Amino acid sequence: MEHENGTGVTEFVLLGLSQTREIQLFLFVLFLIFYSVILPANILIILTIQGDPHLGSPMYFFLANLAFLDICYCSVTPPKMLADFFSRHKTISYGGCMAQIFFIHFLGAAEVFLLMGMAFDRYVAICHPLRYASMMSREVCCALVGAAWAGGFMHSILQVVLIIRLPFCGPNELDNFFCDITQVIKLACTDVYVLEFLMFFSSGFSTVMCFLILLISYAVLLVRLRAGDPSKGTSKVASTCVTHVIIVFIMFSPAIYIYCHPFHTFFLDKVVSVFHTVVFPLMNPIIYTLRNKEIISAMKRLPGRHRLCRGK
Repeated sequence: MEHENGTGVTEFVLLGLSQTREIQLFLFVLFLIFYSVILPANILIILTIQGDPHLGSPMYFFLANLAFLDICYCSVTPPKMLADFFSRHKTISYGGCMAQIFFIHFLGAAEVFLLMGMAFDRYVAICHPLRYASMMSREVCCALVGAAWAGGFMHSILQVVLIIRLPFCGPNELDNFFCDITQVIKLACTDVYVLEFLMFFSSGFSTVMCFLILLISYAVLLVRLRAGDPSKGTSKVASTCVTHVIIVFIMFSPAIYIYCHPFHTFFLDKVVSVFHTVVFPLMNPIIYTLRNKEIISAMKRLPGRHRLCRGK
């Protein structure tokens, strides 16, 4: 059956991470353990922040949303990847492939915009501490989160609209474990030079620009903190900024690698893709939590509050 855009391809074959059965089983066990431990940890972070009144500041509101976005992001490709380890013929339908592309870019871009919202929160906290409560009200925080989701949606729709019009009439093998524009666009039965340039600008160049803006912003804030009066509060804010910088690095580095080099296969592509779609997103909130004593203390109080609620 042909689609309306003239493509004769109804499904794509995913070559996966390895063709060796033993390696596939090892990777299945490894990723299943990681997914089973880190995913509940992110859920615990959200429940802790939502249930503890001491964590009601905008910073923790953004962190809970970041954890939720990461959970959603890691629910797009890993479940099928785990199932495909036991499948001899790894395929994904044309519609499923387009859906993966949409949600990967939707949630990924929403995270980028959310990180920029978190950077704005730190700017207000450092540069306008007396006006922080009014400038970062609950309404403003919800508006920033809503804008992040809306920005991610607009970015993703652009990617899908550009790629769904392409005709696919020949090879349908993707040398990866999921669908993404860098792989799918190479299978089109037409000249995609202009489209590659548009994709590079919308995904690669924009990612680099956001990365540089965030790094420069945090560098300026850290310089300003260092020039101010040293105190326990200042040290805490600086530690938070450093944590944000770490998250920015681990999130943007693989994205820049994937979308900023030419749309050709390189030997590190699959490795970077695994870290980009499975490992790093779930690790972001964990890294933040390990560097934040308030969240750790709140987690320790969580069982007590649960027993108290049951007692009532």
